[in-house]
Amino acid sequence: MITFHLGVIDIPYGDENTTTGDVAENLEEKYQIMQTFFDRYGNDIADLMSKDLAANLENMLAGAPPGNDPFAESMSRIHDLFVGFLDNCEMNGLPGVPTLRAMKGISKRFKKRNGPPRPSFIDTGTYQAAMRAWVSGVLNAFPK
Repeated sequence: MITFHLGVIDIPYGDENTTTGDVAENLEEKYQIMQTFFDRYGNDIADLMSKDLAANLENMLAGAPPGNDPFAESMSRIHDLFVGFLDNCEMNGLPGVPTLRAMKGISKRFKKRNGPPRPSFIDTGTYQAAMRAWVSGVLNAFPK
C-alpha cells in the first residue's frame, strides 16, 4: 500500500518553544491549508505521481534498477505547487483569509514590522519552506 502525506519538516520556528510542526498543526486546525491545497490540486498531484511511476517502470523494463525514491521528482514539484498556492493567495476568500496580519503587512522578517499587504501564512517563510510531500510504503511497491 502506498500512502501520500503532506506535512512539514519539524524545525524550530522563531523561538525555541515553537516548531514548524506546532505552527502547521495550528494553521491546519484553524484554516485547513494543506487540506484545501490537496482538494484543489489532488488531480495534478495524482498526475505528477503517475508520471513518476511510469518513468520508473520504463526504466525497470529497460533493465535499470528502481531508484531509492521513485516519487522524488513529483514530491519536489508538489512542494513547488504549494509554494505557489500560498504566494498566489489561493486561500483568499475562505473564512478568515486573508488574515488580519497579512492585510496589515505585519511580518517578523523585517525590522519595520508593518508594510504593504502580504500573502497570508508567509510571515517568516519558514512554514512554506518546511512543507514537504512524501509517500510511505514505496519500498513494497517496487521490489528490488
